[in-house]
Amino acid sequence: MISTSNISLRYGKRVLFENVNLKFTPGNCYGIIGANGSGKSTFLKILSNEIDPTSGEVSIVAGKRLAVLKQDQFEFDEYTAIKTVIMGHKKLYKIMEEKDTLYAKEDFTDEDGIKAGELEGEFAELNGWEAEAEAATLLVGLGIKDELHDKKMIDIPGNEKVKILLAQSLFGNPDILLLDEPTNHLDILSINWLEEFLMNFKNTVIVVSHDRHFLNKVCTNIADIDYGKIQIYTGNYKFWFQSSQLALKQTKDANKKTEAKRKELQDFIARFSANASKSKQATSRKKQLEKLNIEEIKPSSRKVPYIYFKPEREIGNKVLEIKNISKSIDGEKVLDNVSFTINPGDKIALVGPQSISKTILFKILMNEIKPDEGNFEWGITTSQAYFPKENSSFFNVELNLIDWLRQFSKEKDETFIRGFLGRMLFSGEESLKKATVLSGGEKVRCMISRMMLSEANVLLLDEPTNHLDLESISAINNGLINFSETIMFVSHDHQFIQTIANRIIEITPQGIIDKKMTFDEYIDSPVIQKLRENKQEVLIF
Repeated sequence: MISTSNISLRYGKRVLFENVNLKFTPGNCYGIIGANGSGKSTFLKILSNEIDPTSGEVSIVAGKRLAVLKQDQFEFDEYTAIKTVIMGHKKLYKIMEEKDTLYAKEDFTDEDGIKAGELEGEFAELNGWEAEAEAATLLVGLGIKDELHDKKMIDIPGNEKVKILLAQSLFGNPDILLLDEPTNHLDILSINWLEEFLMNFKNTVIVVSHDRHFLNKVCTNIADIDYGKIQIYTGNYKFWFQSSQLALKQTKDANKKTEAKRKELQDFIARFSANASKSKQATSRKKQLEKLNIEEIKPSSRKVPYIYFKPEREIGNKVLEIKNISKSIDGEKVLDNVSFTINPGDKIALVGPQSISKTILFKILMNEIKPDEGNFEWGITTSQAYFPKENSSFFNVELNLIDWLRQFSKEKDETFIRGFLGRMLFSGEESLKKATVLSGGEKVRCMISRMMLSEANVLLLDEPTNHLDLESISAINNGLINFSETIMFVSHDHQFIQTIANRIIEITPQGIIDKKMTFDEYIDSPVIQKLRENKQEVLIF
C-alpha cells in the first residue's frame, strides 16, 4: 500500500535514520515511537510528501488516497465545521464546489448540463450523497455538538477545532491514514471513540503518539526509530517494550558469557604457550579466541531521567479542606460551590469537562488567584510543590541551567547541582544551556527537578506529561506511583491516571463526583453511566 525505499534523512552531520526500507500494509495500525528529536513527526511528513528525504523515495499504490491529520488550527477559519471535515476528501470536495458553481450560473447551457451530468456521476461514485451525514457522524462521535456543525471554524474554540481537524482526516475512508498525536486535547470519551474507530478501520494507519494506553489499544505493529534506523515489530507497545527489554538482556547475558570464555582462553594461552607439551592445546585455544565475537550494543537515543520525589517530613492527619469555592472567569462560572477534603495518602486525579476548571482550582490552592466565594485550609504539617500547565514565566531569565536550578535548591554546591541535572538528562555542556532556549520537554524536566528539590509532601501537577517522550512519561509515572504522600493531578493519559490515582474527583457543571476507586473502575461506575443515560453533560478529561 505504502512503502519506503532506501529513505535517509540527515541534517548536516546528524543522521536521524538511513536506508529505511519498510512496507505498511492494509488492515494494520503502525505506532511510530522513538525519543524526542528522533524524527517521528518528520518521518510522517516524508510519507505524506510534505518534506523530501535526503535520499530514497516513498511509493504509494496508484489510485490510493492518503489522508493526514492537519496541525494548523487557523487554516480553515472561513469554512464551517461540516465543510472543513468534507475537505478532507479533496477530490470529492472539488466536485462539490464545481457542481455548486455550475448550478449557480444564470446562463446554464447544454454544455453545462453535460458537464453537470458527469460531475453528478463522479459525485455518486464517491458516495457524495452521504458526505454531510458521514461528516456529522464523525463530529458527534468526537463530541462536537450539532449546533457547532454549521458554525465557521473561526468562531469555534481551539480544543473543538482539534477534534474537527481529526474528523477531517478520518472522513471518506482513506486508504492510508497518517496521524500525528491524534489524542492531544481530546477528552477520554473522544479518545475511547477514536480507539474503537481505528480498531475497526480496515485500511492502513500510521500514528505517532505518546499515549501508551492508546498505542496498546490500537496498534498491531510498532515502528521503532532508534540506532539510526527504523525497524517494525509485530504487536502493540507493551509487547514491543517487553520484547525489546528481553532482547537487550539476552544480548548482554550472551556478551558476559563470551567475555568469561575469552578470559578463560587468554589465561590458558598465557600459562601454557611456552610449554611444549601444551603448545598444541594453546594453539587450538588461540584459534577459538579469534572466533569469539562480542555483539556490539549501539548506544540508544533513548534516555531515561531519574525521577524520585522524597518528602522532607511525613504528612499529618489533616491535608486540605476546601469549602464552597466558586470562581468565574470572563463572566463564565468555572467552579461552582466546590467542597471536598483531602486525606493522607490520597492520590487524586481531577477530571471533568472543562480544563480551565482544574487549572483555576490549582491556582486558587497555590494562592495565585482568589476565589469569588468560599475558602480552603492546608494542614499545618503540609508543604506543597506545584507543576503548572503553563511554565514559560519561569524561564524568562538569562541564567544557565546550573544557576536556574540553584535558585530552588537548599544545597548550592555546583557539583551537587550538576549531578542532579545529569540525572535529569542535562549532562556536560547541556547543563550550561540558557533557560530561555529550552524545548518544551526540557522545560518540563526542569520543572519536575524543581519539585523534587522542594521535598514537599503534597504534589499538585497540571498536565505534567505534555511535551515528554515515552521514556520520560514512564519515569514520572513511576516516580508518582512510588511517592508515599499525597498527590492531586490532572492528565489526559489513561495509563498515567489508572496507575497512580486511588481517588477520582470529577468537576462537572452539575457539581462534583467524588469516588475512592481506580480510573477504570470509575469509567465503568454505575453512577457515571446513569448520568450519561440522563443525558447530563459529563465528559471525562
